[in-house]
Amino acid sequence: MHRKPTAAGKSSFDLIDVERFFTTLNLSEKTTFLDLACGAGNYALAVAERIGGTVHAVDLWADGIDRLNQQAEARNLANIEAAVCDVSRSLPLETDSVDICLMATVLHDLIQDGIHTGALKEVVRVLKPDSRLAVVEFKKQPGPPGPPEHIRLSPEELDAVLVPLGFQGRETVDLGAAVYMSLYHRE
Repeated sequence: MHRKPTAAGKSSFDLIDVERFFTTLNLSEKTTFLDLACGAGNYALAVAERIGGTVHAVDLWADGIDRLNQQAEARNLANIEAAVCDVSRSLPLETDSVDICLMATVLHDLIQDGIHTGALKEVVRVLKPDSRLAVVEFKKQPGPPGPPEHIRLSPEELDAVLVPLGFQGRETVDLGAAVYMSLYHRE
């Protein structure tokens, strides 16, 4: 029914400095969080363990969503709402309903697949005014880990994609040897 996404089954979560990630996000207890193209949900699970708000996790990869639901149940995390969906077409969320959206090492794949515009329009739709977008990407350097260097996105390349959509105030932090996170505010 759904095609398998480009990087299905891969996660950058084990590559990040988890404490720096959460310190930078500075999530409140009642945050409504969206993990866009979540895969098997490593980030979503970690966030759900730290907040009382809802964690929405969406991905085209049905096996990943199944794994996420199994892990959420095993960990007794009732605040995760996971769904299979094509993130480039329509998110199963209300307009202006999300405080922060995470795109963890996925934007470069969406760009390569030519479907980033639809996904980002949906992100803009579901984010509340004065909300945030966090983008974790591989550093623009030879790998592994991660995709080939020419596919990776620098912070400046992120700006070129995101600023025209109303995102501003990029704060970029190093999350480890291979990855960084840029945090934007929605106008």
